[in-house]
Amino acid sequence: MTEEHDAQVKEETDHMRLSDFLESNPPNQVVAISDMGGRKSAQYGDYSKLKTPELQLHCDNEMCNGTRFFRCVRGENSRINSKSYTFLYITYRCSNCQESEKTFSIAAKIDVELKEAGHCYKMGELPTFGPPVSSRLIKLIGPDRDEFLKGRKCENLGLGVGAFIYYRRVVENQKNRILEQIIKVSNKLNATPEDLGLLEKALAEPRFAKALDMAKPAIPESLLINGHNPLALLHGALSDGVHNMKDEECLTIAGSVRVVLGELSERLSQALKDEAELKKALGNLMRRGPKG
Repeated sequence: MTEEHDAQVKEETDHMRLSDFLESNPPNQVVAISDMGGRKSAQYGDYSKLKTPELQLHCDNEMCNGTRFFRCVRGENSRINSKSYTFLYITYRCSNCQESEKTFSIAAKIDVELKEAGHCYKMGELPTFGPPVSSRLIKLIGPDRDEFLKGRKCENLGLGVGAFIYYRRVVENQKNRILEQIIKVSNKLNATPEDLGLLEKALAEPRFAKALDMAKPAIPESLLINGHNPLALLHGALSDGVHNMKDEECLTIAGSVRVVLGELSERLSQALKDEAELKKALGNLMRRGPKG
């Protein structure tokens, strides 16, 4: 391959699709977009117009309460050019419930007139960027709800160091609360005395990193995430200080910590729910007794 071809491939791979940018990138970032614009014919000549691809976003309407397709309903024919950024509002509506809307405030520019590639800057969006925080995760972290939401706001704004510090503080502060829930699940699952002893020792250990390290071998199998120990994942992610990492790396790790915490809260809740349902079912059958 020629150097020119290699450079072209690199340039193409550096570009992001507009749908991916709108769905997954937080505000305050300029990103190269591969499909920024399209050709639009008009009476006095063709011009570049903003593309508005279909998006997959979370819809919190009771009818949906999950990821749904959203289609642009305002701003779909906006003119953009290569001389300067055009400041735009574009609004998307859920195709399922036809009620929930998402509005983006962006600045868009085409690299070359009547071509597709360009650059886009997201100034903000309403509702705010990011998936909703589950009620189970909020329940798990308890008193540190506000600290966690501050970290979530930092993550949404692309402030990696801030998000990392807030999330680490939440996990450190609520270490005992998390371990207590794991012990509760372990008791329900009839864990060995050795595993329960390790968890109790970890609960009594005041040092955060040491406590997580002690508890790792005793985690119940039902709490593993794709075969991985969530406490080991959290311990590994939070063991380094922010002074060893760039802001972008902090942002990536902070997001991963949030996802693992969220999945752990779901698995803890599900394990306790399964046990409660089993006891209820056994109770119902035992009350009926054998038929003579």
